[in-house]
Amino acid sequence: MRGYGMIEVNKPGWIEAEKPQVGPLDALLRPVAVAPCSSDTHAMHGGSGPKENLILGHEAIGEVVEVGELVRGFKPGDRVVVPCNTPDWEVPSLQRRGAPNAHDTGLMRSFKFLGSKDGVFAEFFTVNNADANLVMMPEDVSIEDALMTVDMMSTGFYGAEMADIKFGDSVVVFGIGPVGLMAVAGAALMGAGRIIAIGTRPNCIELAREYGATDIVSYKEGDIVEQILAMEGQVDACIIAGGNAGSMNQALALTRPGGTVSTVNFYDVTETFQVPAYQWGLGMSDIAIRGGFCPGGAYRIERLLNVIRAGRIHPGKMLNYTFEGFDAIEEAFRVMDEKPRDLIKPIVHIEW
Repeated sequence: MRGYGMIEVNKPGWIEAEKPQVGPLDALLRPVAVAPCSSDTHAMHGGSGPKENLILGHEAIGEVVEVGELVRGFKPGDRVVVPCNTPDWEVPSLQRRGAPNAHDTGLMRSFKFLGSKDGVFAEFFTVNNADANLVMMPEDVSIEDALMTVDMMSTGFYGAEMADIKFGDSVVVFGIGPVGLMAVAGAALMGAGRIIAIGTRPNCIELAREYGATDIVSYKEGDIVEQILAMEGQVDACIIAGGNAGSMNQALALTRPGGTVSTVNFYDVTETFQVPAYQWGLGMSDIAIRGGFCPGGAYRIERLLNVIRAGRIHPGKMLNYTFEGFDAIEEAFRVMDEKPRDLIKPIVHIEW
């Protein structure tokens, strides 16, 4: 089969690979719609370490081609929503109380598509633990909205969840790319009061306001910490969905004692956190710092789809570049890598 990914660091291209085999709990799928992600381009440039001949892609709506002998909930021909994070649910570590399911056998090991196996930019791909990881595509949800649940909405909402937002809280969101936009939406749905979003792209600003941002701050207009402190003073929570390791220092400076800094940003392996002790109140500030990868599995995606079905949000509005056909994955990936000024997120529709 063919797939698109990284031949080696900084060298994307088409890859010939063996069609994957289906285990007893697995499902074999072919993609119906995919969305290249900055995590894919980040990996291609070496941000998650050296990799060779790895098919990329982790955001997909798929059609079931074959299922393993123990799969009960799906059959060939079903259209399904595929979470980016597909845990091996039988792993003992996930049975611990409160265990994050993103880390079934180790750090981010539930994120199979960008780590331990080929991804969804392929003619065929497999999903482990199909009954627990796949969701039937609802008839009353668009492909665009459903596709955005699998990573962007799940990750952005997780940023808001980790921020422990309470009714009326003031919140700052760093970055208004797709994840940041969903963090804004998640914070609003959790009851935040003032939501200050940091970003500059006009179409992202428009969507940020639609999703719940009350204020927009631009780094082009001066120091963002000074601007926000002048507007609001310290806030209850910061969600980092963009920037770099230095954003942590800015978030700590903006967060009141007893508040929370939540980060869902995918940092580069070369970055280092250097936090002056005074910015964390010499360790006495009771500011919680939480970072994590979005939970996986069918249950979470079903709940996110319920939010869409209730008309609370339409995340598919972020998909503003559309491509048609399997071969168009290459062009969509290039656009995601180059990030033209008006890009929010690309989608590739695939017919077989």
